[in-house]
Amino acid sequence: MQRLRMGMIGGGPGAFIGPVHRYAAEMDREIELVAGVFSSLAARGKAAADVYRVDPERAYPTLEAMFAAERERADGIDFVAIVSPNHHHLPAARAALAAGLPVMTDKPLTATLDEADELAGLVRAAGLPFGVTYTYSGYPLVREARARVASGALGTVRKIVVEYPQGWLATEATGKQAEWRVDPARAGLGGCIGDIGVHAFHLAEFISGLKVVSLLADLGTVVPGRALDDDCTVLLRFDNGARGVLLASQIEVGERNGLRIRLYGDRGGLAWRQETPNMLELTTLDGRTEIVHAGSGQLGPDALARTRTPAGHPEGYLEAFANLYRDFAAQLRGEPAPLLPGLDDGLRGMAFIATAVSASRAGAGWVPLTV
Repeated sequence: MQRLRMGMIGGGPGAFIGPVHRYAAEMDREIELVAGVFSSLAARGKAAADVYRVDPERAYPTLEAMFAAERERADGIDFVAIVSPNHHHLPAARAALAAGLPVMTDKPLTATLDEADELAGLVRAAGLPFGVTYTYSGYPLVREARARVASGALGTVRKIVVEYPQGWLATEATGKQAEWRVDPARAGLGGCIGDIGVHAFHLAEFISGLKVVSLLADLGTVVPGRALDDDCTVLLRFDNGARGVLLASQIEVGERNGLRIRLYGDRGGLAWRQETPNMLELTTLDGRTEIVHAGSGQLGPDALARTRTPAGHPEGYLEAFANLYRDFAAQLRGEPAPLLPGLDDGLRGMAFIATAVSASRAGAGWVPLTV
């Protein structure tokens, strides 16, 4: 099978997520990074090309230069991955779609809800594959959790609690990765809510199969002088009447990447933690607890299809990310990939961010979440 050729936008020296996208995309040998606009500075772009082992002639200074040159090549790029800060997402995606190229973009979809609405129109008009890297939906046991809920194992879902604590921004933000995340000009409307809160929101909807219809948000800025939120508490109501709590914080000293979700129904419950991703805990009314292990024969087809190693051989963040790229490659080849987050997921995430921010600032109490 001929590998699909990827062009990357962003991911220059010092970037965290750029190399992650590259490793994940190439893990299953279905995709190869061959070109990119890695930086707006030519020297840094060439340096990134050297690290990525990309032909330096295909490290371009601008989007326009990349699309024009790649269009003339017999081995030109098949799609682009956008891995730059949030304020670049819309212009990069707009240019790629205009060039007739499918897009895989990092979350959140854009910097603002207005930008998301514009991008949605462009994607629908182009009719091209479009994916959003909500990473945690790629974990095999997250897909197993979704399948168990859909099968009725929990009965009717009544309560969802999702937490995403980090502590790395508990003091002044220093360094490339921290600085842009607390800058409204680059991060957009939300700080913590847009960086990790939106992951928690997507995970709650992805596993439960439910949609949030209203919320009550209390977003705080704890570190003095910071312009965006860094500590978030959001109460949720879902379309089946279930209630939920979403906690996201980047000022909880000692926390690393503690994403955790619990769902409770009238027949049972389940719990999954990102820091121990190869175990899924299920509980029942009669007091039994079942531990489901990654790679085991207990798994359904969705989880098994995205598991690479036997039980007891841990898989984690990079493999989950790679599952999203495997799904995207399937879409590009005209195959179904229904669990890949796409435009609608991106729009819901942006609506969640915008609604939470505006409601918290206004002290508005319960407000509807509309997309």
